[in-house]
Amino acid sequence: RVQLVESGGGSVQAGGSLRLSCAASEYTYSYCMGWFRQAPGKEREGVAHIYTGGGTTYYADSVEGRFTISQDNARNTLYLQMNSLEPEDTAMYYCATGALECTGRKTWSYQYNYWGQGTQVTVSS
Repeated sequence: RVQLVESGGGSVQAGGSLRLSCAASEYTYSYCMGWFRQAPGKEREGVAHIYTGGGTTYYADSVEGRFTISQDNARNTLYLQMNSLEPEDTAMYYCATGALECTGRKTWSYQYNYWGQGTQVTVSS
């Protein structure tokens, strides 16, 4: 069973940047890979998805133009570059893989089979 390990979270001031990484223990087929986040008291929401075959990316409106998702297939690693961070970005961030079907920006959490343990991102004003 593949294991995902996120890293790169931390505390930054508004306007700052962070780069999250998600390392997979082994290759597993996934039509797309994604990043989700969950703030206290809120539902988990999709942040960004990348189609593993062609590299097409999709973003939530709230992060469009500020976040960039990318993949390094040779290293089985997924990244999320986060710039111009805002206090509203504060959340636990999770990476996911193992999706047999993806639906662009509306790829939901249930479509992914494997999840990391999460990494905390805190943005102060």
